[in-house]
Amino acid sequence: MNIKEETVYSNVETANSKQLAILKKHFPNCFDRDGNFIQERMLEVVNNNEIELSKESYALNWLGKSYSRLLANLPPITLINADVEHNSKDKHKDSNNLLIKGDNLEVLKHLVNAYSEKVKMIYIDPPYNTGKDGFTYNDDRKFTKEQLSELAGIDEDEAARVLEFSDQGSSNHSAWLTFIYPRLYVARELMSDDGVIFISLDDNELSQLKIICDEIFGEGNHLGNVVWKNVTDNNPTNIAVEHEYIVAFAKNKERLEGEWKSGISDLKEYLLSVGENLIDQNDGQEALQAAYTNWYRQNKSQLGALENYKFIDKQGIYAGLRGVHNPGKEGYRYDIIHPETGKPCKQPLMGYRFPESTMNQMIADKRIIFGQDETKLVEIKVYLKDYQEKFSSVISMDGRSGSNELRELFPEMKKAFSNPKPTQLLEKLISFSCGQSGLILDFFAGSGTTANAVAELNYRTDSTYQFLTVQLDEENKKDSEAYKNGYKSIFDITKERLTRVSESTNQGFKIFEIVEDFRIEEDDKELALSNLTMFDDVLLTDEQYQTLLTTWALYDGSELTTPICDIDLDGYTTHLCDRRLYMIAPDFSSNALKALLHKLDDTDDKDFDPNKIVYYGNNFDSVKQMELNEALKSYANKKSIEIDVVVRN
Repeated sequence: MNIKEETVYSNVETANSKQLAILKKHFPNCFDRDGNFIQERMLEVVNNNEIELSKESYALNWLGKSYSRLLANLPPITLINADVEHNSKDKHKDSNNLLIKGDNLEVLKHLVNAYSEKVKMIYIDPPYNTGKDGFTYNDDRKFTKEQLSELAGIDEDEAARVLEFSDQGSSNHSAWLTFIYPRLYVARELMSDDGVIFISLDDNELSQLKIICDEIFGEGNHLGNVVWKNVTDNNPTNIAVEHEYIVAFAKNKERLEGEWKSGISDLKEYLLSVGENLIDQNDGQEALQAAYTNWYRQNKSQLGALENYKFIDKQGIYAGLRGVHNPGKEGYRYDIIHPETGKPCKQPLMGYRFPESTMNQMIADKRIIFGQDETKLVEIKVYLKDYQEKFSSVISMDGRSGSNELRELFPEMKKAFSNPKPTQLLEKLISFSCGQSGLILDFFAGSGTTANAVAELNYRTDSTYQFLTVQLDEENKKDSEAYKNGYKSIFDITKERLTRVSESTNQGFKIFEIVEDFRIEEDDKELALSNLTMFDDVLLTDEQYQTLLTTWALYDGSELTTPICDIDLDGYTTHLCDRRLYMIAPDFSSNALKALLHKLDDTDDKDFDPNKIVYYGNNFDSVKQMELNEALKSYANKKSIEIDVVVRN
């Protein structure tokens, strides 16, 4: 048994402390006994693997960069709590979807232990910093210039200037970069090895964002920039701006599929239904094709990328694609006899891409389309049901559709939210990058488009996506239509949208929120969690009790949706979560201890098998702590469980 004391978070962080800790963990041979880094040892590792050292490098520096790196490393200064009333409802209690209220940097830090490397896709739509969208950077963390200078490794003059824009609020480039950098840095820790991130923005910060993403994710993991043409601007100007961007990066590009494919297309689904109806209504092949040709001629202009699908048989709508030729080099040479003229069909310029045996099998399977005579190249029959849309770097999609969707959900308002993204855009990103499942994170939820898209996809398809979306409890403007309709904050809109969506899709969600009310800072001490009194008394209120339990379980690596079971020990209630037993209440007695030892020794109780006991030190005086520790040291544990007792104050 290992008995140790442990604080919830580390006490002191600097701009580089987390990075140095990773280096020491994986390359201990590169540090001497005093903790100094030995550069030559690291060079030996690199040189032994024949990796060339680049003599060129670049970086983006700005006022506040060291501070932003410090923010990425600092622990959270809040706790997290569940909306018990909402989460206990039948529709939501078994859901793995999450909506979290609070500052997204704090939320991301809370999630690191439990959700590290579990997020398949991140989409964010952060403030664009246009100078008129309301973005101002303010920071809750309070430092003196001397403290910031020491922790961030900058001189006091620079520290004073950083504190000025973070205290007073600023929308300049430095403020925006200081705001976004730590959020992206921590978000990367949550991404799975084959995970991707999509970031929406416009020209104002595109160049800067690309460079800091190169630094955070690695230049080699840049997947590309998508241009989204979303408006038509008829105003005379130098250049009419009719687009936004979506910057895409991978956690590890080598782990991605070589080709992204998506079977999700509203137009495809509609066209499939047209084909099914015509097949049911027409018996012969000629009548079937004639009926479809008539429909096709009337609707061809609206088919877009599907306009080649002009044929139909009993198997469905299909297209003839010129995919038999061998591109770029000499292919196979053989004759294909036209079934009507009996003459060899025209060969592709570079020959066929398939060997003759494969071609004969495709002809036998009726997957080859012949022209009217032998002068036409044969084509491959490709059914619409097998069509998979390509992910183009240019997307044309009316940005107003997002507002139209919200008006349908909120008929009582003409404008519930400014410039919401269309769910169709998010469905496209999700379906291409995530296959049929995965955890989707959006930590700038806004009106909740990403979560809405996930719910719709799960409802309409066989997908099993989960959403984890975060929104600050940011107050709406008092003269806004949303505020006048009772939605005091943006979070209120997010929550109501997901509630209404859940009615039509049967996709529930749980709610958690960041809690700051219990935090008491001591102004005369350095900012660190060891100097923050989480609760102002020993006898916890019910809300404080549940908040402490939720935060600890999350910190220890349990997802927010992991069940926490109450365990009765002769009237004393403990809580079991992922083999950790939490003891928080103050009335722990000798009888409760006996009941605990009895349950540990009970070999028939397969459901009770904790390997760690965590207790709240403020509610366990020294006598109780000693009694518990000595009993766990000496008792005969038939399950051979190593008990790790953690004292948290």
